[in-house]
Amino acid sequence: MTEIILVRHGETEWNVAEIFRGRIDIELNETGIKQAELLAKYLSKLKIEAIYSSPLKRALKTAEIIAGHHKLNVDIAPGLIDFYFGKWQGLSHQEVKDKNKELYADWINRPDQIKMPAGESLDEVRKRAMGVVNNIIARYKGTVVLISHRVVNKVLICALLGLDNSHFWNIKQDTCGITIFTYENEQFILTKHNDTSYLEPIRKTSLSDF
Repeated sequence: MTEIILVRHGETEWNVAEIFRGRIDIELNETGIKQAELLAKYLSKLKIEAIYSSPLKRALKTAEIIAGHHKLNVDIAPGLIDFYFGKWQGLSHQEVKDKNKELYADWINRPDQIKMPAGESLDEVRKRAMGVVNNIIARYKGTVVLISHRVVNKVLICALLGLDNSHFWNIKQDTCGITIFTYENEQFILTKHNDTSYLEPIRKTSLSDF
C-alpha cells in the first residue's frame, strides 16, 4: 500500500490579496511559514519515505520545513508546478473579472473546457501531475508527501477520485491543508480531505477558494 499526502503550500500575500499567482515565484508570508511549521510538527511522528515538491518557492519552502523533521531531502517534481495562468498571472481577481468577462465566466462555469491565453488547460495539468503520482506508486510502498498548489491539487483530487475536470469547483483545499489517499489493489481511496486541524493555534477566517 502507498499513502499519498497532498499538501497545498502555506499562505502568501497574493493568496490574501487574491492575485493570480501561477508560475510567478511568490514567497510564503509570515503566516505561511507558521502554517508550514505547524504542519511539519503534525506530520513529525509519521514515517515518511519521500517528499516531492513543486519547484516554486512557496511550495519548496513548505516542503523544506516538513523535511527538516524527517532528515529527508526534497525531490523537485516539475510536474507539480502551479497552473500556468498565462496573461492572468500577476493580475488581481477583480481585474480579471473586469477585463476578461467571457473567459472568466467560462473559467467559473466550465473550467475543463478552456485553455488560458498564453497558458495551459486543466487537462495539461492533469497529465503532468498524474505522471508524478504514477511514478510514486510504482516506486514506494509507504507514505509520500507531495507539496503543490491549489489548482494542481484540486485537479489531482478529481483524478484520484475518478472525476473529470468539470468537478474542479466542487473541491476546496485551504493553504497548508492536507488531503490523503491510499493506493491499494490498483485503487485510490480518499481517507482525509482538507485537514487543517493542526493550524488551530493560528486559526483565522478561512480564505476564499483562491
